[in-house]
This record gives sequence, structure tokens and C-alpha cells, in this order.
Amino acid sequence: MENIDIDEENKGLYEHLNLTVDNGQEPLRIDKFLLIHRQNSSRNKISQTCRAGNVVVNGNPVKQNYRVKPGDQISVLLTRPPRENVIIPQDIPINIVYEDDDLVVVDKEPGMVVHPGFGNWDGTLVNALAFHFEKNGEKSDLDRVGLVHRIDKDTSGLLVIAKNEYALSFLAKQFFNRTTKRLYWAFVWGNPQEDEGTIKGHIGRHPKNRMQMSVYEDGSHGKHAVTHYKVLERFRYMTWVECKLETGRTHQIRAHFKHIGHTLFNDERYEGHTPLRGVNLPKYKQFIKNVFEILPRHALHAHTLGFIHPTTKKELYFESPMPKDMVDAVKKWRNYLEN
Repeated sequence: MENIDIDEENKGLYEHLNLTVDNGQEPLRIDKFLLIHRQNSSRNKISQTCRAGNVVVNGNPVKQNYRVKPGDQISVLLTRPPRENVIIPQDIPINIVYEDDDLVVVDKEPGMVVHPGFGNWDGTLVNALAFHFEKNGEKSDLDRVGLVHRIDKDTSGLLVIAKNEYALSFLAKQFFNRTTKRLYWAFVWGNPQEDEGTIKGHIGRHPKNRMQMSVYEDGSHGKHAVTHYKVLERFRYMTWVECKLETGRTHQIRAHFKHIGHTLFNDERYEGHTPLRGVNLPKYKQFIKNVFEILPRHALHAHTLGFIHPTTKKELYFESPMPKDMVDAVKKWRNYLEN
């Protein structure tokens, strides 16, 4: 597969991704690198694409164990045309809590990807919304307008989606100016010393684990980030906190709480999926394993969402109740401590 002439041998392929590796990148397997930059995909799909010779670096196909270097030019070439601009309507149940001619507010279930992307073209919230709009006889170009903000696949809770360009611009300005009212609920490992606190520190890509974000207190890397929190309930080894974001950085809550030693409960990406606090007894470890089975994701929920409506100019405010998996985890912890 070496030295394939892209213009000749691959003229029947379509480019689905093109990016240049940044100067600060340390050597990293390309399958892991692509998994970071296309988080909706899976390691298996990326490996299959590499084995087919469709991942090209600096003009040459590479295997999945190739280690990327600063300046590498990476392309993903597939036989079908890219589908970034083709949103397929799919009849997927979603919880719409409000809708009018300008916008729709959705309470997203955990485990649902928000937007189609490389390796994950369907089954997303946007696919479900496309079906919903089509069924109601509405036309909404979800590629040009739509998502005002996003939350991670395994984060549950509230999202607002614009139906037209004016609504998108009006809402996006509020998110940029941080005038929206958003509170998150999270379960974190350990027992924070204070009932209320503020976490400050620039957030940027981790220097070695590119799947994580890191906190740089000295401001040497990343972007300014501030998270305010308040303790709602303590479970000795785990704590339920409410978070208010002063900024909106990638993985901000997850990175900030890991930085202060209170990683989100069952957050696998940030090493919160093993017992980080508590007694070193088999019974306790089994209890944690049982709670992980009840709550098989990082414990983060977008609880509230408030904003000014683009047309009426009146404030809309929504609250999402705690999802069942988090409710069941709380019950389990309370029962454990009582007994």
C-alpha cells in the first residue's frame, strides 16, 4: 500500500476528513488520534478504515499503529460521498419540552450523540429532529441552522435548537455573552471541604493524553475557564454538586473537578471509573460496582436552561428533573450509608 498516487489510485474515493496535526502534538497512534478528533466514531470503525488503506498521511496510506507527528497532513478517504451535508430523518424518540416557530428545547437522554459525524452518521439527536420537523411539515436546514450549543454523548439534559438563522444568531449571542441561565448537576468522588467554591484555571488539551482536557493554573496553555459549585448532598465518599459555568470550555466541569481531586463519578475518560474514595474492603468495592451498573456513564446532567426568546424577547426558563440512572444511584448511596 506504500506510495499510492492519490490522484490516480484513489480518484474514486471521497475525502471525509482533512486536518493538519498541530505543533504541540506528541507521538500518538493514529487510531487514538482520530478517535479524539472524531469522538462520535468508534475504535473499531477507525481500525477498519485504516486496514482498508483509506487513512492517508502525507500522501501515503498508514496502518492504525502509525504514530502521528507535528505537521502531518491526514486525510480519510472513503468510497461514498461525505454525508456532512445530508441529514437523514430518523424516527427516534426524543423528549421535546418546548417548541414554537423559532426554536425547540429538548431534554436529551444519556447515550445519544447530538450531531452526525465521521463514523457516526445516524441515530443522533439531529437525525431525530429532522424526522420530527418533516413529520410536522416544517423545513429546517439543520446544517446551516440548528444547534446553538452541545453537550457530550453521555451527558443528559437540556438543549435549545434554533429553527432559523435569526433565532440561531440571537441565541448564540446569549451563549457567547454568558447571559443564559444554565446549571448542571454532577456526582463527584470524595467530599469537598467547602460547601461552595470556585474553580479557576485555563483549560487546554492534555499534553500526553489527547482524549483529556487539562487545567493550566498559570495560564500557559488553553483558555480561561471558571466553574462555580455548591454542594447539594454528601454521601461520605461521593458528593452531589450543582455547577454554574462562567465560561463554556470543552469538558470544563469534568476537567476542573479532576484538577481539584474530585473527578466525576464513573467518568471513564478522566479515570473516575474505579473506586477513588472509600474503604479498601471487598464489600465496598462490590457496592461501587453495583452503582456503576446502575449509572454506566459519567454523572453529569444539564439541569436548567434559561434564555431570552428571539422574537418575543421574553425569558424562557426550563428545568430537567434528575434522570432515572442518577436518581437510582442516589437511592443506592443513601441506603448504603443508612445501613
